[in-house]
Amino acid sequence: MDLAAPPSQLPDALRLRRHLHIGGEWTHPAGADVIDVESPSTGELIGQVPAGTAADVDAAVTAARAAFPGWAASAPAERAAHLDRLHTALAARADDLARTIAVELGAPLKLATRVQVGLPLTVLRDHVTLAARPAVEESIGNSLVVREPIGVVGAITPWNYPLHQVMAKVAPALAAGCTVVLKPSELTPLTAYLLFDAVTEAGLPPGVLNLVPGTGPVVGEALAGHRDVDLVSFTGSTATGSRIMRLAADRIARVALELGGKSANVILADADLATAVKVGVGNALLNSGQTCTAWTRMLVHRDRYAEALDLVATAVAGYRLGDPFDPATRLGPLVSAAQAERVRGHIDRALADGARLVAGGPEAPVPGGGHFVAPTVFADVHPASPLAQEEVFGPVLAVIPFTDTDEAVAIANNSRYGLAGAVWSADTDAALAVARRLRTGAVDINGAPFNPLAPFGGFKQSGIGRELGVHGLAEFCELKTIQR
Repeated sequence: MDLAAPPSQLPDALRLRRHLHIGGEWTHPAGADVIDVESPSTGELIGQVPAGTAADVDAAVTAARAAFPGWAASAPAERAAHLDRLHTALAARADDLARTIAVELGAPLKLATRVQVGLPLTVLRDHVTLAARPAVEESIGNSLVVREPIGVVGAITPWNYPLHQVMAKVAPALAAGCTVVLKPSELTPLTAYLLFDAVTEAGLPPGVLNLVPGTGPVVGEALAGHRDVDLVSFTGSTATGSRIMRLAADRIARVALELGGKSANVILADADLATAVKVGVGNALLNSGQTCTAWTRMLVHRDRYAEALDLVATAVAGYRLGDPFDPATRLGPLVSAAQAERVRGHIDRALADGARLVAGGPEAPVPGGGHFVAPTVFADVHPASPLAQEEVFGPVLAVIPFTDTDEAVAIANNSRYGLAGAVWSADTDAALAVARRLRTGAVDINGAPFNPLAPFGGFKQSGIGRELGVHGLAEFCELKTIQR
């Protein structure tokens, strides 16, 4: 294998990882195939990991099943202590994690540090506290209602937030008393290896947390369909989520699905337009638009539409594409050549459909060598057009005018998705009234900050179940009623 000259930011020990982590040990995979890992910023090969097999999944599930009784029976304080040690070991690797994510995902280092690593460390710290709480019990008449861990969890995670999406599943599962088999994305697997280095250092009991990298059609399908997996927790596309539901249905297994989004950013006529546009553009372009909660539809009152478009164009012009380690870079590449091609296809179709190009587009200059797409804005987007209906998952924003609040709500709700959204107004009561009418799992009013202890998840085809906080922890539990 000819690896690219290693970026100084990537730990050399990550470049060739030939093992799985099963039953508390680094073990050899059943097969000899490997997965190449590339830098999306340059297109160069930067590492390899094993391509797991169905036999590897079976071994990992067997280890998780064997570990489950002891872990489930452990005291809350003991599980919290294990998670606390994991947090310490992971926090010590924060710099390596940020640099690795910048290399294998292409996220600018500032974003990788503050969001890609900072957020999951916060989530893990929150679950140290949640794990330490005594088990919740409730008396209803002569019945005692208790929560028990559901069992073995198959966690299948995406590439866009390669540590956070893992931690949003692993932390509550372990806190609840479940054991886990993790399949990280094959596009960004190196981050998971750093996590499991921390797992080894923290001394988690053997089999409690296991790692099997591989592709979706092989490892993902084997994990979702395994007879001894009690819950499949998946984040990714709606199409793949549907497939996982079918696999789980054959054995009546639970699923928790966090899927796609096409979130609306509703800017009412009395809003602070400059702030709403600036924050809205930043949200839409976060992580190069590779964010399920991105506000990719900006809805603006017609009275302020022209002004908003000028502000959008100015804001987008400030987003420089480039090397993730250059402090001036605000947008990195898309994760792969295939992803970049899909996003370009959406841009071409929007032009063919008659949307008006405001910024970016197919002719905009981009850095060479990597999978870059210029941040692109379209105006006069029809609410029923593909650009307004389909998840692009790239740096593309659709701006749509509306005449009154009822029309804005109708446009916002005209989507098969319902994951996130926003409302801006000088009248917070009016904004709250609109937020209550939106059929979506989360709504931010006037740029309110993200709360990692609040439940996260969507309506409609954006998923089933919730992550984070006490509600996310409950997804990994079964209810038992005991009559006395």
